[in-house]
Amino acid sequence: MMKIIDVTLDMTPGMPVWPGQENVTLERHQKIEDGAHANVSFFGASVHTGTHVDAPFHFLPDGDTVEKLPLDVLVGAVQVVQVPSNAIVINREVIESLRIEPIVERILFKTTNSDFWRRPEDPFNQHFIGVDESGAQALVEKKMKLVGIDYLSVSPFKKSQPTHDVLLGAGVIIIEGLNLANVSVGKYMLYCLPLKLKGADGAPARVILVEG
Repeated sequence: MMKIIDVTLDMTPGMPVWPGQENVTLERHQKIEDGAHANVSFFGASVHTGTHVDAPFHFLPDGDTVEKLPLDVLVGAVQVVQVPSNAIVINREVIESLRIEPIVERILFKTTNSDFWRRPEDPFNQHFIGVDESGAQALVEKKMKLVGIDYLSVSPFKKSQPTHDVLLGAGVIIIEGLNLANVSVGKYMLYCLPLKLKGADGAPARVILVEG
């Protein structure tokens, strides 16, 4: 029997955002109770808020923008792997220790970061686990096409560029801000559909995993 698991964060005011970015705005501008014929809301946020996809243009001046990302990479078989709880960074050594199947082209890292989403009202936590440059290079060597992680950046805090440059430069699609707290390790079908924002360096996405 097919089971659908939504691994997308709720987009809501007060949710943690990357330091320096605007908070999420979501408010009704027209209200039925005030006499309007329909409820109409306004939404505003950085394209790198919540569960989102990074396009190459995010770090590469000549990189593709989000509407050009290949859908056949954003949809397909994926492996969820558990990073050891004592890991402080996902480096080459950690990646080589994981049981990544040789035919896998998409990988989602479940880490202790996912525990943060059990308290979604908490502020941004800079002590999240990310992939360092050596880990990114290892993923490229394994011919990964898509990499996802369970916090707001695939790279460690204040060490964004090396990891992003390696992954995006190799054409790897990055999904950030996944909630994998209730996801078991294993193989799934991934469906990730970012908003088609023409010319944008990223976009919020609805991401689901299908089991069975």
